Amino acid sequence: MTSKRKIFVLDTNVLIHDPTALLRFHEHDVYIPIVVLEELDHVKVGMSEVARNVRQVSRLLDELVEKANGDITRGVKLPSASADIETGRLYFHMEAVHAHLPNGMSTSNPDNTLLGITLDLGKSHPDRQVILVSKDINLRIKAHALGIHAEDYTNDQVLDDANLLYPGKEQLDPDFWDKHSKDMESWKEEGRTFYRLKGPKTRTWFPNQFLYTDDEHPFEAIVRRIENAGAVIEVLKDYASERHKVWGINARNREQNFAFNLLMDPEIDFVSLLGHAGTGKTLLTLATALTQTLDTRRYGEIIMTRQTVPVGEDIGFLPGTEEEKMGPWMGALEDNLDVLQETATQEHGAWGRAATHDLLKSRIRIKSLNFMRGRTFLKKFLIIDEAQNLTPHQMKTLVTRAGPGSKIVCLGNIAQIDTPYLTETTSGLTYVVDRFKQWEHSGHITLQRGERSRLADYASGIL
Repeated sequence: MTSKRKIFVLDTNVLIHDPTALLRFHEHDVYIPIVVLEELDHVKVGMSEVARNVRQVSRLLDELVEKANGDITRGVKLPSASADIETGRLYFHMEAVHAHLPNGMSTSNPDNTLLGITLDLGKSHPDRQVILVSKDINLRIKAHALGIHAEDYTNDQVLDDANLLYPGKEQLDPDFWDKHSKDMESWKEEGRTFYRLKGPKTRTWFPNQFLYTDDEHPFEAIVRRIENAGAVIEVLKDYASERHKVWGINARNREQNFAFNLLMDPEIDFVSLLGHAGTGKTLLTLATALTQTLDTRRYGEIIMTRQTVPVGEDIGFLPGTEEEKMGPWMGALEDNLDVLQETATQEHGAWGRAATHDLLKSRIRIKSLNFMRGRTFLKKFLIIDEAQNLTPHQMKTLVTRAGPGSKIVCLGNIAQIDTPYLTETTSGLTYVVDRFKQWEHSGHITLQRGERSRLADYASGIL
């Protein structure tokens, strides 16, 4: 009969990915082979995110060994998050590999050593299930080929499926007003129209969620407050109208109008925009940032940053200052500024042309993520581009930099993740969209329709 308590053998990349992974296995036992400790030791030095995570793992292991008074032969009791949660023990596997591996699989390879250790533990504990946990897909495939039970580390998974991610909007049913018009109140404040509604649907809404109807008389609104018995919604400002242009740019579709309403709202401090290439994420964000920095002076400066993950071969070190090194990564910024410079020339004349020409030097700062820790941004409009490549920990580090009067906008496409070991369900962008949806000062929208060109739209559909 197999024991319910399992044995988990952890790969190095699991601990690097989540430094608190040791605490996630409840009543089951965790084994860390000596080869994993050696790999951690090799990457502990430096200022990278990997090095910081490894040092955090080392400190946690040191604390656990100290509590055991150095006696680790019988395992170290893992700490529990609460008194009612039972935890297993942590073991350090120090023995050589005894299992016979197929020809060509040398134990000098750390991955093969992990496979051998997992096989050994299976033989020495026949009454318990032994599972190898790794973020390395190839290692898991090799494990399955050898008959070893191997799993991905999914404890940090925000959602079971990326399709369940909060979209930020909801289409109202044709009979919505029939079911929710009872006891409805409406009023105007400073030219803005509000409705107070009650009914079953209002209990499922989130703050700053968009509501719309798709009929001959379109209705678009945003949820302003969730109350005990209902909600207060506000009719949206129409940024598709010529008189509501933002730095010469109009909304071209419903989702872009939703995005403009979030980006221009001073009461919303955190905005996340998802969408594939060409949906207008960067253009809309820059247009609203420039308007609120140069025209209304709500913010003192625009800061733009992104994770520098190369898509192809790395081109090596880049010369110059921090901003000059980041320059090649900011092609999207320059492309969109070219568009905005044309609109500034048409809308604002010579002043607009001159102002746009000097924007990079005067108002837009390009910063590297490597130097964000410890900073505080006051009255800044912070744009995090390609946010899908950030881990939840990196995202927390960035968002907590915001000081009074600042706004943070995260842009990305979770279908284009370039960071190793990150997936659609574990990305930092997915993490913040899910965690912030309940907060009254945040908003999210997923942009659907590409507005680049008919060529780009056709290519994205068939390629």
